[in-house]
Amino acid sequence: MANSTGKIKVTQVKSVIGTVQSHRACVRGLGLKRINHSVVVEDTPSNRGMITTVRYLLKSEVL
Repeated sequence: MANSTGKIKVTQVKSVIGTVQSHRACVRGLGLKRINHSVVVEDTPSNRGMITTVRYLLKSEVL
């Protein structure tokens, strides 16, 4: 279910070192490159799925 603006701010808070390869791919797919890097992504089912998969590495907030 989309929100009013359709955007989510995602921040990487933990390192991807030692994580599963597919989880690293999700982090890169969201556009994150390093710890404390933030991006604003569209609120789509595919992006929500990636955020849910790697939620232990991220902090997210709905804009």
